Amino acid sequence: MHRTRLSLRAWFCAAHLMVTHSNGMSARQMAGQLGITYRAAWLLEQKLRRAMIDPERAPLNGVIEIDQTEMPFHDLEEPGKPLKEGKILVIGAVEVRDRTTGKPQKPKALGAKYLDTLSGRCRMAVIPSNEKPNIHAFIKANIVPGATLVSDGHASYTGLVGYRHDPRVIGNMAAHIPLHWIHRVFALLKRWGLGTYHGFRREHIDTYLNEFVFRYNRRFYRHVSFETILGLSADHAPMSYWEIIKRDNPRKGRPVNRKSPRQRKTQDGVQIDGTGPKKRRPKPDDDANGSEA
Repeated sequence: MHRTRLSLRAWFCAAHLMVTHSNGMSARQMAGQLGITYRAAWLLEQKLRRAMIDPERAPLNGVIEIDQTEMPFHDLEEPGKPLKEGKILVIGAVEVRDRTTGKPQKPKALGAKYLDTLSGRCRMAVIPSNEKPNIHAFIKANIVPGATLVSDGHASYTGLVGYRHDPRVIGNMAAHIPLHWIHRVFALLKRWGLGTYHGFRREHIDTYLNEFVFRYNRRFYRHVSFETILGLSADHAPMSYWEIIKRDNPRKGRPVNRKSPRQRKTQDGVQIDGTGPKKRRPKPDDDANGSEA
């Protein structure tokens, strides 16, 4: 909210809609709900998405399903096509929990099926390729050492030290059968992106993943999501529009020459920017009364 022109009520309403609305809220919808311009709504949502990551969040533990998927994206250079043929590579991981207790599932023998389970927290990130360094870096940053990784047996998972690998060779089988929960998360992500935002943009895909992970991990506790996003937003440093779009501000360093200086009401009267309180001019009646006295 640094140097914002929107009211505090608009920020609170936007945060509440983003984290509690069942289908999410696009910038166009947000502009109509708050009665603001599309650009202001887009910037407001981008700032809130960048505050949805808790720097002190605990890594995933227990039994983890992990896999990669491809996401279509919008290309501004080809506005005639709704979605470009290119894809964005996204890696995801989700906890497998026991349905009865709700706690992390205990590891079983390699190749054993995990029945009567439900999904827990998830993590997602964009990776440039399926090579080992990219996948290993994601695992070490988001999963606690010693956890059991249930994967599709991709060669990039081999050689990972400190983790128990439980590969499930898929072959001609559908991937969602052995890796049920992670592919359900991917399906929800793709449907959410196409339905609410009509496709993601490559330059801002990380922020959309942050929003999806925030909403998914708190899908059962929407009543506290609003308080959480307010607390996280207060701990993040402010970001300007030019920092978000990663461009230089063309007006930075230029002197600002205002034709009519701005004024504000203060306790001592009307004050012009850069000056002290404005003195009240004496009225003609006051001068006349003073001379007669």
